[in-house]
Amino acid sequence: MQGNFGIGALVIFVLTIGISLLGLFAQPKLIDRSLFRPYWFLRRKQYETIITSGFVHADVGHLFFNMMTYYFFAFPMERYIGTGGFFLLYFLGMTCSEVGTYFKQRRNPEYATLGASGAILAVLFASIVYAPQQKLFVFPIPLPIPAPLFAVLYLAYSYYSAHYSRGRINHDAHIAGALTGLAFVAVTQPSAFANFLSMFTGG
Repeated sequence: MQGNFGIGALVIFVLTIGISLLGLFAQPKLIDRSLFRPYWFLRRKQYETIITSGFVHADVGHLFFNMMTYYFFAFPMERYIGTGGFFLLYFLGMTCSEVGTYFKQRRNPEYATLGASGAILAVLFASIVYAPQQKLFVFPIPLPIPAPLFAVLYLAYSYYSAHYSRGRINHDAHIAGALTGLAFVAVTQPSAFANFLSMFTGG
């Protein structure tokens, strides 16, 4: 990936770490106010939480793994598409990743979600389309996985987990974020998306 370096990815990186740590260790009410609660989103006009929820995390481990993924993919992506394009991709991923969650949980007053995973997956999947030749390492699997295969397996796993898992992970947000990344490239650079699809169709 080539292009001019910008500071957009660095700004988001620093803000996410800083705000998350502040909420975890000094101001726990900050996290509570930032949570995205589908039931209360319209009822209490908590519109800002669709963004603020992406800057806080449940614990240090959650923050670490999200920021590690961000570090490896966000900075190269910004160099490739520019700061404006990166901001657009990231915040589209952040907001669109909550759409499925909203419709699924909008009648559940107890449900709340947080974290940057949806936005980061938008960046990750856009990166896979732009550079399908790359190989990804997924902890704890010690072998590199071809990026297109990873994309298929991840979406299949997330779809299954969203329907059958009872854990704390918001798989619906992950799916929506990943699809946002794919759609972003399809709209902004159709030739790259067509090249990516040709890897599956043999075209």
